[in-house]
Amino acid sequence: MSGTPQQVEQVEGAATGAAVAASAASGLWTFPALVFSSFLLGWGAEAAQFVFSQGFSLAILAWLQTLPEFAVEAVIAWDQNIPLMTANFTGSLRLLTGLGWPLIFFTRTWFGKPSAGFRETKITLEEEHSVEVVGLLVPLIYFFVIYLKASLNVWDAAVLLLIYFAYLRILSLIPPKDAETVEDIPRISRWALTRPGKWRLVAIGGMFLVGGIILYLVAHPFYEAMLAMSLALGVSQFVFVQWVAPFLSEFPEKVTAFNWARTGRKAPLALMNMVSSNINQWTVLAAMIPIVYSFSIGQPSSIPFDAHHRTEILLTIVQSFLGMLLLANLEFRWYEAVGLFVLWMIQFIFPHSREEVIIAYLAWAALELVMAAIGRRPLKAFPSFVRLYRAHGRGARSAR
Repeated sequence: MSGTPQQVEQVEGAATGAAVAASAASGLWTFPALVFSSFLLGWGAEAAQFVFSQGFSLAILAWLQTLPEFAVEAVIAWDQNIPLMTANFTGSLRLLTGLGWPLIFFTRTWFGKPSAGFRETKITLEEEHSVEVVGLLVPLIYFFVIYLKASLNVWDAAVLLLIYFAYLRILSLIPPKDAETVEDIPRISRWALTRPGKWRLVAIGGMFLVGGIILYLVAHPFYEAMLAMSLALGVSQFVFVQWVAPFLSEFPEKVTAFNWARTGRKAPLALMNMVSSNINQWTVLAAMIPIVYSFSIGQPSSIPFDAHHRTEILLTIVQSFLGMLLLANLEFRWYEAVGLFVLWMIQFIFPHSREEVIIAYLAWAALELVMAAIGRRPLKAFPSFVRLYRAHGRGARSAR
């Protein structure tokens, strides 16, 4: 290219700026397309739970609803971008616990009927929900090992997948006390269920197929649009991927859960839907990352975490651990919802406050453990889980 160095630099800069603008503009179609594919998968999942096994339909529903989040994370892992892998993974989990859980409570309180002049101040869980609460603790313990060794590899993926399948196995043995009714699901899901004969399966399968095709086609352009938009707006790519990607990809799941919470009696189910998503992402999503990363490199490889990544992971672990403790007495109270939301908002607005927020989470968790030790806040979920497993697990084995 002829011209002075300054002219060449100006032309190249203009071309780069135009490319960034074009990629950012693609967000106008990739963002809605991702959300639409999420809705299609969610509608199909909600209909499918009435066709297939009910025992662990909630866990499967939560997994299918978060497939778009898995797709985005897979694209990032294939590109071997370790900082953005950590950003998307940790941001997704912290959104669920710090924003999703509290909004379940706030939605239920806002739409719930006042009792004796006051609105309900807590969501009471059923004994069956102890499976999800205890199921959240196990991957957190193992992820603390990952944090200490500062790496994630395919062997870790194998352990995390074993944890998830063990969780599903136990969940399948213990029938849920509360199940969603057809009237509670979205209109499109009800339409699919009312198709005659084989057309019901065709309608449900069609939603999965179309949603999956859209997701496959849009995942990479969506990722590139996010990066370009962050440059165009002058926002850190890490921050943009950490919060925007999981918010859009998990939006339909939150809509479903908030709709359940709005009915009042389904609020515990809505909260457990979110907890199931936490477990899915601590296990299956985290396991997928080193597998895709290794395929991209061409050999089994370990993902190293630097000090910044480890801080993000530790912050996510302690937030989820506190959340598990708050649910371990099978209740979710108003001040717990407010506290989780405020601590999430602080780290969202002030990203450099991570260490201080970690200390706040740990202090609160320590207080909860002390309260449990002196009998003020008994951890009911653990004895409930043991009773359920003994009753249903042994029953299933003796039946065989």
